[in-house]
Amino acid sequence: MVATGIALLIGALGLANIMLITVTERTGEIGIRRAVGARRSAILRHFLFEAMLIGGVGGIIGIGLGVAATAAARHTLPNILPPYGVPGLSINTILCAFGLSLLVGLAAGCYPATRAARMQPWDALRY
Repeated sequence: MVATGIALLIGALGLANIMLITVTERTGEIGIRRAVGARRSAILRHFLFEAMLIGGVGGIIGIGLGVAATAAARHTLPNILPPYGVPGLSINTILCAFGLSLLVGLAAGCYPATRAARMQPWDALRY
């Protein structure tokens, strides 16, 4: 359980770092959008959606690898370790994992999205 929490924290920090780099590289784009009338909320939603999309894609990849590992374990573990039985998988676990990946994406994208939304157009267009 602790290892899972540490992995989620590292993943969230990595995603936040990627989003901060994205905001920095797209400063000019943010400035142009703000200059032509985009509201702060639109820019905030854009970057939050992008962070959740990255988190969701990572969640789908992780779920796919987990389902494949469980399918392989169903065939090998009962022969190697009979007392533990056959590993199972439920749709609730899969949905919970996907929801958690979206939540991690949302949490990791909050600071970068807020930073992007608070940029002033004249400052952003300087870069």
